[in-house]
Amino acid sequence: MKITDLMIPSVMIMDMKASTKEEAIDELIASLNNQGRINDPVLFKDMILKRELESSTGIGDGIAMPHAKTRAVNEATVVFGRSRKGVDYEALDGQPSHLFFMIAAPEGAANVHLQTLAALSRLLIDQPFVEQVKKAKTPADVVRLFDHKQAEKEREEMKTNDKQDGKPFIVAVTACPTGIAHTYMAEDALKKKAEEMGVAIRVETDGSEGVKNRLTKVEIAQAVGVIVAADKKVEMARFDGKRVLQTAVSSGIRKPEELIQKVLDKKAPTYHAEGGSDESEASDNKVSVWGKIYKDLMNGISHMLPFVVGGGILLAVSFLLENTLGQNNSIFKMLSTIAGGTGAFHFLIPILAGYIAYSIGDRPALMPGMVGGLLAANSNAGFLGGLAAGFLAGWIILFLKKVFTNLPKSLDGLKPVLIFPVLGLLITGSLMYYIADPIFNWVNTELVNVLNNLGTGNAVILGLVLGGMMSVDMGGPVNKAAYTFAIGVFTSSGNTNGLMMAAVMAGGMVPPLAIALATTLFKNKFTESEQKAGITNYVLGLSFITEGAIPFAASDPMRIIGANVIGSAIAGGLTQLWHINVPAPHGGIFVIFLANHALLFLVSIAIGAVVSGLILGFWKKPLDKKIAGHPSKSATNEKEVNIL
Repeated sequence: MKITDLMIPSVMIMDMKASTKEEAIDELIASLNNQGRINDPVLFKDMILKRELESSTGIGDGIAMPHAKTRAVNEATVVFGRSRKGVDYEALDGQPSHLFFMIAAPEGAANVHLQTLAALSRLLIDQPFVEQVKKAKTPADVVRLFDHKQAEKEREEMKTNDKQDGKPFIVAVTACPTGIAHTYMAEDALKKKAEEMGVAIRVETDGSEGVKNRLTKVEIAQAVGVIVAADKKVEMARFDGKRVLQTAVSSGIRKPEELIQKVLDKKAPTYHAEGGSDESEASDNKVSVWGKIYKDLMNGISHMLPFVVGGGILLAVSFLLENTLGQNNSIFKMLSTIAGGTGAFHFLIPILAGYIAYSIGDRPALMPGMVGGLLAANSNAGFLGGLAAGFLAGWIILFLKKVFTNLPKSLDGLKPVLIFPVLGLLITGSLMYYIADPIFNWVNTELVNVLNNLGTGNAVILGLVLGGMMSVDMGGPVNKAAYTFAIGVFTSSGNTNGLMMAAVMAGGMVPPLAIALATTLFKNKFTESEQKAGITNYVLGLSFITEGAIPFAASDPMRIIGANVIGSAIAGGLTQLWHINVPAPHGGIFVIFLANHALLFLVSIAIGAVVSGLILGFWKKPLDKKIAGHPSKSATNEKEVNIL
C-alpha cells in the first residue's frame, strides 16, 4: 500500500501547539473533523483512548502512532503532526514525542490500520529519514519524502529477496505481544543490517494480522542459523536441529548486527524440539529455573486476570445490590449469575491452570491443565490446587514428549491427537484426584481458617508485609507475589478475602500517588518532564496502576523504592488495623464504594502517600542548575543510572 494515499496534506499539522498527551490527541482529531474525515469525534476519541489503555502508542525515538478502527471514520486517513517542542506522550522510552501519525480506519476496511502501522514502522526505523521528516517545511515536502522513501524501500526489498550466490543466508522471526510496531521495526532493522553485512536474510513477522512472509521448509533448511526476536510464543518445532538464537524483540531493533554475527560465528546453540531442555539454553537471554517458573506462573495469571477483574467487580456490585434491594432483585440475580460461580468466577482456576500448563508444555498441555484446574476448583483445592494442576500438567506433557521421542515416524501423528490428550489427562487427573486435591484442599481450608482467626496485631503485620511488597518492584515478581497471594485468598471461601485485597490495593496505589505529591510539593527537585509525568501519576495511582512509578524508580531506585515501601507498608497495615474489606480485585478509587469502610480506606491510602511523598521530597537533592534544563537527567539521577 502507498502511505501517501492516506496522508492528506490539508489534514497535516506542521506545528502542533499541544503540551500534553490528551491535548495532542484532541488537536489531531480536530484536524480530522475539520476536513470531514470523521463523523463522530467523541466516539473516535473514545476508541483512541481505549487503545492507549492497552499500552502507549508512543513507540519511542520521538514517534507516536495512535490509531483506531471505528464507524466514526468516513475515509481512511493518516494525520501527520509535528511538535517542535515535543510532547510527553508516555512513550515506551520515556522521551518526548515529536512526530505523530494518527491512523483513522473505517469499520469496514479490512486491516487497513494494521497494514498502515506496519508500513510506517518499516520506514520510521531509519533515523536519517526521521530527521528529514522533522525538518520538512511544508505538507508537500512530507508527501515527497514518504513517496521517495517508500519507493526506495521497495527496491531494497526486491534486492534483498533476490538472494545472490555466495552470500551466507539466515532466517529470522520477529514478534511482540501486541504484534504491531516493534514486530516490523525489528524486521526492518535486521534486513537493513544484513544488507550492510553482505548477508541474505528472510524475516517472518508474527503480528496482529497473523504470520506474514512465512518461512518455508526449504529456506529453513538452507539457512546457516535462525534468529527468533520475539516476546511471545512462536512456532519453534520447525527449527529442530538448527542453530537458533532466541532473544527479545527489542534486541532485534537495537542489536541486529550482534545477533547476525553470533549466528554467522555459529555461537547460537542447536535447538531440539522434543524434551524441552534445549529451548531455554538456546536463548540469548538465559533464564534461571525460577525465572522460567515465574514466566509460566505469570502466563496463567495474565490469562486469568480478566476473569478476576471483570467477574470480581460485577460480583461485588451484586453484593451491594443484594444488601440494598434484596435477593429477589432481578439485576442482582443477573449479575451474580454472570459473574459468580456459574459465570466468570467458574473459569478462574481452570484458566489459570490451563495457561500455566500451556506455557510449559505448549498446546498439548492446555486441555489436561484446564481439566486439572477444574477438578481443583470443584473440590475446594482452590488457587493453590490450580497452581499444582497447571505445573503438573505441563511437566507431565514434557515427560511424555521425552518418552515418545523415538516413536516411529509413521506413528508421529498419534501423539497430538491420541497419546498426549489421553495420557496427559489420565495422569494429571489421577494425581489431582488421589494426591493433590486432598492435600491442597486441606492447605486451602487451613489457610482460610488462619486468616479468619488472625488477631488484629498479626493481621496488621501481614498487611504491612503485603503493602510493602507492592512497592518493592512495582509490577515485578515481588509485587506479583503479593497480589497473587491476595487473589488466592480472594478466590477462596471465607470472609477475609476482601481484607487482603484491601492491603495490596492500598499498597499498590501509594507509589504513583506519592511521586505525584512529591513532584507537586518539591518542584525544585524534579525536572520539568518529571513534573508533568507526576501529574499523570495522580490518575495512575487512583486507578491502582502501580507501574506509573517505574520510570522514576529506574532513574533513582534507592530513594523512590525506599520511600514508597515505607508508605505502602503503612497503608497496607492501616487497612488491617481498621478491618477494611474491599470485595473487588482491582479498580482503585472506582470501586471505593464497595468497601465496608470507604472513608477509612481513603485515609489509609492518603496517609501512606503523604508519608512516602514527604520522605522522597526531603531525601531527594535539588537539581543541578546545569542539568535542570535536560528533562531526562538530574544531578542525583545521573550517578545512579550509571550504577544500574
